[in-house]
Amino acid sequence: MTVRRTLAAAVLALSAAALIPAPQASATGTGDLPFGSATTVGLHNTYDPAAFSYLAQALDTGTGMIELDAWTDTITKEWKVSHSNPLGNSNNCVNASSAAQLYSGGANKNLESCFDDIRVWLAAHPTAGPLVVKLELKGGFAANRGMGPKELDALIAAHLGAAAYRPADLLAGPGGSYATLDDAARAGNWPSRAALAGRAVVEVIPGTVEESNPFDTLHTDVEYGRYLRDLAAAGKLGQAQIFPAVHGAAAADPRTRYESAIRPWFVLFDGDAAAYLNGIDTSWYDSRHYLLVMTDAQNVAPAISGTDPTADQARARSVQLAAAHASVVSSDWRHLPEVQSLVLPRG
Repeated sequence: MTVRRTLAAAVLALSAAALIPAPQASATGTGDLPFGSATTVGLHNTYDPAAFSYLAQALDTGTGMIELDAWTDTITKEWKVSHSNPLGNSNNCVNASSAAQLYSGGANKNLESCFDDIRVWLAAHPTAGPLVVKLELKGGFAANRGMGPKELDALIAAHLGAAAYRPADLLAGPGGSYATLDDAARAGNWPSRAALAGRAVVEVIPGTVEESNPFDTLHTDVEYGRYLRDLAAAGKLGQAQIFPAVHGAAAADPRTRYESAIRPWFVLFDGDAAAYLNGIDTSWYDSRHYLLVMTDAQNVAPAISGTDPTADQARARSVQLAAAHASVVSSDWRHLPEVQSLVLPRG
């Protein structure tokens, strides 16, 4: 009887152990990596209801980046979240105020509701992240109509709150205080990934409509860069919530397109993965601890599916781009949480 009970107990223990998911091998030891020295995998257009019924489901994949498209609606004074409708919402944000509400209720809310969902999800998953939130302002700012960088910062501060990792936080990071983002990044002043658990880094890029508008002569990147410069000069950099991105892959230092006074306020770069791998020295970004988001990872030769590659294909592409110094490998691989949750040493 004793032998049979002992044997039964052993079988039960083995069965229970089999039900416990194995830890992600890719994440082993990566918490100690500085944020700028790791590569994660990100998702494109995560707000799209065709991709996920709820924004929280995208976050549940363990992804290192989500993306929101926003339109500046100067009539209602709201930032609308949709792919192509500048006057309406088409998204999966539900304005959750608790974790229980993340997967229910009506969607198609404004930008502040998307940030509410992100804040609530992060609070419910305090060891997750850090998460990059990529914000594309489709038509750009409209500061002359009360919807400029100042107003967007106020929205993010109110709805993302203390979860936001801000430019001022990089200046005052673990290695000491610095005068500009460039100084801080090049000194390696990024905290460890573990120190940034539960936090979000908001990136903003110029939108496709803005970039193709011949009458728009002040794009999002320049406008926010000047805003950062002016806040710093006034001793108010703590108000800033966003890291502006230099948009588009280019050789050498692509910040030379800007006036010299704002170049030190750009430490995040975002462009096409295939273009970066076509003769551009991407080690330049890594050696300076700049963040580098590589988009459309599937198009790097040999091309793989943009939505449903095999896990092995997506993992191999992520490893390839990590070796090529990407900070974030972006795609629409929404059905591969085992890839979305990868954390790799960069370079």
